[in-house]
Amino acid sequence: MDDCIFCKIARHELPAEIVYEDAAFIAFLDINPVNPGHTLVIPKEHHANLLEEPEETLRDFLPVIQHVARAVEQATQADGLNVTFNIKPAAGQVIFHTHAHIIPRHADDGLRHWPGKPYATQEDARKLADAIRERMNE
Repeated sequence: MDDCIFCKIARHELPAEIVYEDAAFIAFLDINPVNPGHTLVIPKEHHANLLEEPEETLRDFLPVIQHVARAVEQATQADGLNVTFNIKPAAGQVIFHTHAHIIPRHADDGLRHWPGKPYATQEDARKLADAIRERMNE
């Protein structure tokens, strides 16, 4: 896509601190990192988000994410990592090109996990699980 910032980075039309690249994927430092070393991994081919990504691309995507994540963890001496996909604006997606965030975490970084929202009843959980299972078979 011509106006996508991540496509432009993948085509080397915009500068980025690239940490990994092969024929299908590229990884680079986030310009607004949660923590130093926050890295984005993207397929070079444009798709809006993970749900629109072709399965054949996804088969190769996770090993690349794993490879980059190991390097980020070691280089930042992180105590752990968050690896996330934000899908659609309600989930915080800002750039509409599939990308994984690799965020190095340190025990004292002050970041908190999102709060849990328990189901009101076990029946509520069962009904929602049933609805999800039904859609899995569609």
